[in-house]
Amino acid sequence: MALTGPEVGLLFDTGHITFAGGDALAVLNKYITRICHVHCKDVRPNVVKLARNGHWSFLQAVINGAFSVPGDGSIDFPAILTRLYLHGYEGWLVVEAEQDPAVAPSYEYAKMGHDYLAKLVEAIPRLGREAA
Repeated sequence: MALTGPEVGLLFDTGHITFAGGDALAVLNKYITRICHVHCKDVRPNVVKLARNGHWSFLQAVINGAFSVPGDGSIDFPAILTRLYLHGYEGWLVVEAEQDPAVAPSYEYAKMGHDYLAKLVEAIPRLGREAA
C-alpha cells in the first residue's frame, strides 16, 4: 500500500486478515482511508489452530471449516462495523464464507450472516455515539 497512491483502494477481508494472523481491527484502522469494499467473513479459531499445527493447505483449512459467516466465529464485528460507520464508509458489506456447502448449507449460512450483520448495523448509531 505504501507504494501506491490514494486512488488505489483496498478490499478489506476480515476472515483472510485474521486467518493470516493479523488483527482485523488494527488493519482496518491502519488502512481505513483506502477501504472501498468489505468482505465480512468469520473464522473459527480452533480450526485455524489445527490448520497451522497440521500444516494444512489453504484448501484443507477451508474444507475443514476454518471460515464461516459473521457471527459464527471469533471476529469482533461490532467493533469493525462501528469503526466503518464512524469513518463514514458507505460501500458494500458482503457476507462471505468459504466453506463446504455439504456441511454448511449456503442459503442457511448466508441468511444467518446477513441477519447477524443487519442486527449490528441497526445498533451502530447507538454504539457509534458510545465509542465517540
